[in-house]
Amino acid sequence: MIEFGHLSHVGLRRELNEDTYFGDSELGLWLVADGMGGHEFGEVASALARDTVVREVRAGRPLADAIRRADEDIIRHSKQRAESLPMGTTMVALRIVDHRFELAWVGDSRAYLWNGQLRQLSSDHSYVQELIDQGAITAEQARAHPHRNVVTQALGVTDPQSLKVETLSGELRPGQQLLLCSDGLTEEVDDAGIAHLLGQAELSAQECVDHLVSAALDGGGSDNVTVILLRRR
Repeated sequence: MIEFGHLSHVGLRRELNEDTYFGDSELGLWLVADGMGGHEFGEVASALARDTVVREVRAGRPLADAIRRADEDIIRHSKQRAESLPMGTTMVALRIVDHRFELAWVGDSRAYLWNGQLRQLSSDHSYVQELIDQGAITAEQARAHPHRNVVTQALGVTDPQSLKVETLSGELRPGQQLLLCSDGLTEEVDDAGIAHLLGQAELSAQECVDHLVSAALDGGGSDNVTVILLRRR
């Protein structure tokens, strides 16, 4: 049995919530999308990406292909609007079938696995992650880097020929948890803080999500924050 909790909050410094999410146990699909583009463009991009991925997965399309379709839809929509401002969105999406999971992502929305300790499954498509990979800065230095919010891949923005939809698969075993989140959580709560809350066995999945969002707000709430937590009993 999969138990899941979910919550999205505008944060303390933004007027619009440009994050969106989806969760459906019957379909076995969960996702978080963090829109960008200013005004209402980010909100439109993230919602469009969500709707396209849900539609395509329902039609039987593989997760990575569904995300590429979402990229095409956002680009098409942008051209129709004839606006000078591009719009885009990050995405992290998860499918679970018979306790096997497939993860796919673009951008810096993240997926973590909890199996007694916390492990980040996704790898950020971001400027600071590239610096970390090069050994130029540490992960701790990245948290305070002035360009920490610059993503290098996003749906609707990256050239489709260069778009990297990364995937990873595995098994969700009893007692394990999978966390999907926008960077509004990880900007304010470090891995140790996330691990501490995921380790609270007495909390339901929803209570744990509520505490994670509260921790992000307590940390400053500088961005929209969206969290989904799945737990296999």
